[in-house]
Amino acid sequence: MKSDAIKLFQGARVRTAWDEEKEKWYFSIVDAVAVLTGSVDPNAYWRKLKERLKKEGNETVTKCHGLKMLAADGKMRLTDVADTEQLFRLIQSIPSPKAEPFKLWLAQVGRERIDEIDDPEKGIDRLMEAYLKKGYTKEWINQRLKSIEVRKELTDEWDERGVKKGQEYAILTDVITKGWSGLTTREYKKLKGLKTENLRDNMTNLELVLNMLAEATTTEISKKKKPKGLRQNQLVAAEGGQIAGNTRKEIEEKTGRKVVTSENLKHLPTKIRSKKIE
Repeated sequence: MKSDAIKLFQGARVRTAWDEEKEKWYFSIVDAVAVLTGSVDPNAYWRKLKERLKKEGNETVTKCHGLKMLAADGKMRLTDVADTEQLFRLIQSIPSPKAEPFKLWLAQVGRERIDEIDDPEKGIDRLMEAYLKKGYTKEWINQRLKSIEVRKELTDEWDERGVKKGQEYAILTDVITKGWSGLTTREYKKLKGLKTENLRDNMTNLELVLNMLAEATTTEISKKKKPKGLRQNQLVAAEGGQIAGNTRKEIEEKTGRKVVTSENLKHLPTKIRSKKIE
């Protein structure tokens, strides 16, 4: 899965996951059931519906599979999911006045993602709008969008060097983060009081800039050295992180202030509006 997200339908949360390889959205069936039925126990409703559909020989149910998604308790739990086509068919079995509006919403969600693939600028516009709603300034948002571009260049380079997505990406990211910030990703998130939240969305301007410097430097060194395998890429990642780390130390020496802070999303919008972080 390339990315997970929460989509809103009339204020209701629906967990989703985008499969980049198949170019499909997968939706949490329980969340869809909750939206359509208003049931106080959508899990029980789905269990009974699934049993009935299986007895009827409904093939859609047998083709549904499970994915780990973020649950209400903050843990990743296996959840029944369906792609857009499967969910359309399941909706037919749920009597609800919200069925038609929900179908239109599903079609719109699918169309938007395909449009973003054809025209990436649409995705950028949508992302900027989301950040603006959270209260971020345009200056911070532009910085964040640039960081996404830098990260993409790095992951493209890792793909070229045979680095595997998932665990190996995480290992190298940890090396870079430790190199420039002095903290592992886990320690960094703990400092900011984060659990499942995105670390970069909780960085100050200066933290974002140094993180970009570390990743951009790693990319350039990798292009020069052409490392192979995880071990060689770890050495390159350490070099890139160290260069940005040296810059961080120089800034701290000159300003007398720590660059890596506990500030998170709760503080950042107001902080950035009231005072630029140089």
